[in-house]
Amino acid sequence: MPRNAALAAVLLLAAARAIAQDDPRNEYEPLRGMDRNGRITRPAVPADLPNHPRWRYTPPGRIKPGNVLERFLVSSFVSPIIFREQDIGFGGGFALTDVDFRNQRYREFANILVTYSAEGQQAYRINWSRWLHVRDANEGGVWREERNRVFAHAGYSKTLTRRFYGFGSRTLRSDETSYTEELTHAGLGVRVSLPDPGSDWLVRTDIELARHGLARGAVLGRPSTDDVFAGEFRDGDGVDQVWWENSAGFDSRDSLHQAYRGSRLAGLANVALGTSGQLGAIVGLDAQHTISLPPLLHRGGLTGEENPPTDVLAVGAFVHDTVGDLPYYSLPNLGGTHTLRGYIQNRFTDRAAAAFTAEYRLAIVPRGITFTDTIRIERIGLAFFYDGGTVASGVEKLLDARYHDSYGIGLRFAFAREALFRADIGYSDEGSIFTLAFGNSF
Repeated sequence: MPRNAALAAVLLLAAARAIAQDDPRNEYEPLRGMDRNGRITRPAVPADLPNHPRWRYTPPGRIKPGNVLERFLVSSFVSPIIFREQDIGFGGGFALTDVDFRNQRYREFANILVTYSAEGQQAYRINWSRWLHVRDANEGGVWREERNRVFAHAGYSKTLTRRFYGFGSRTLRSDETSYTEELTHAGLGVRVSLPDPGSDWLVRTDIELARHGLARGAVLGRPSTDDVFAGEFRDGDGVDQVWWENSAGFDSRDSLHQAYRGSRLAGLANVALGTSGQLGAIVGLDAQHTISLPPLLHRGGLTGEENPPTDVLAVGAFVHDTVGDLPYYSLPNLGGTHTLRGYIQNRFTDRAAAAFTAEYRLAIVPRGITFTDTIRIERIGLAFFYDGGTVASGVEKLLDARYHDSYGIGLRFAFAREALFRADIGYSDEGSIFTLAFGNSF
């Protein structure tokens, strides 16, 4: 290389390094853009971004570089899973939630689950999404509009203890049967707000491929589903489905993940084409409303704060109906982690379902817990909830069906507004159910 060219290259390299060192995004400071107690001051939203309240701000102090373990409890959260049940044996695994997946400056999200038990129950799943509107902030942080995303998911599970009680709202606990289900699925979708990023009108569409393989159940002391519901079991075994899932509605909530105020009213139409040409669909409406309440155990947030601690009352309801033919495991059902939380998963099944939920969510540690300058829980809260609902053979028969309800309390651990974990215990006239889940129930 000629001497002058080599000198020019050295000077250019030195200049690039100087620029990089001056770039505020290249030096990691754990508390940059936030107070030591975790409070994040929200800077002015760039004037050219539409619908300013719908943009979430992440300060540079929360954009830690490194791999999943190096970012642990900053932007990645790993939960070990250990369990022992008589029907499935001893098992374990982990759940990983990463809100800065692949170190894309908060442009991607991933949730990964891996579990395995001694008797062969297993689950492997990944959910991935990418925000469509993200902008780097002058202060070194990131602005994200949370409504517009693309989604993808894939997984395989073998569950030895699926339960089915038959159809209708008057099935008894003693009607329990069990079956083994192997489910393989993959899908992708997109959600957009109209007409601009952050607008109130939301549309989402997804395509999913699913295959269901059924076998005899492993629950001791209970009959296998194929012995009691032979026709339904036979019709559902080995079914490949193509689902086209659609929803559209008006959503004025200030956040889709952890709303503090606003309402939602939307309709859905999920259409499934089965292996033998069966065509069915689930159609319905859902509504939600969230209101902010005076703080009970804290002083609330400060002016100009990103994600201030806020107590709320949230209510939600939906009505679903079935059109055409669907396997029994694809029909509307209640019970589990989202509805009637005092009952076992899929406790009530039929062609139509209606449900209602109310939650009082309050912060008990509004600034969370700080372990180091980087490792912190942003907020710890409680939720008192009441769930109600029923199922019937058609939407016109829901008023004549038997009403069921449950109530309970749960802990909420928030590492970020979109990274909330909950532990709920629900009570019903059939006992109590403890669940761990990611995100609010609605």
